[in-house]
Amino acid sequence: MATTKKYIYGLGRRKEATATARLYEGKGEMTINGKPALEYLSGNKTYLAEVTDPLALAEKQKEYDITIMVKGGGLAGQVDAIKLAISKALVTEAADLRPMLKKAGMMKRDPREKERKKYGLRSARKKEQFSKR
Repeated sequence: MATTKKYIYGLGRRKEATATARLYEGKGEMTINGKPALEYLSGNKTYLAEVTDPLALAEKQKEYDITIMVKGGGLAGQVDAIKLAISKALVTEAADLRPMLKKAGMMKRDPREKERKKYGLRSARKKEQFSKR
């Protein structure tokens, strides 16, 4: 029978992206959808720094191995979803981190979504040019 590793779970969403994070005891490795984080983020170190912000704020970069599954949306939305998922997982483990993460704005889901297109318009709000005559 296989032994299961104990992990901490967090879920984050942003626009169309949904991310689930699992934090295992480890030495600071991060994989996103089975790839190393930097490879998944196309070598963009700014995105990587943004993803690891909650860990840096809590000073726990080297304490957890993180496995993330993310789907939907674009890369920027996925990064924000991952950040929220990691923050929620950290708070599940240590509730005393919540005020610090909340003050940094990492515990709030960004509710902005794409507005649907309405009939008779070119896009969500754009109308045909008005002609008086």
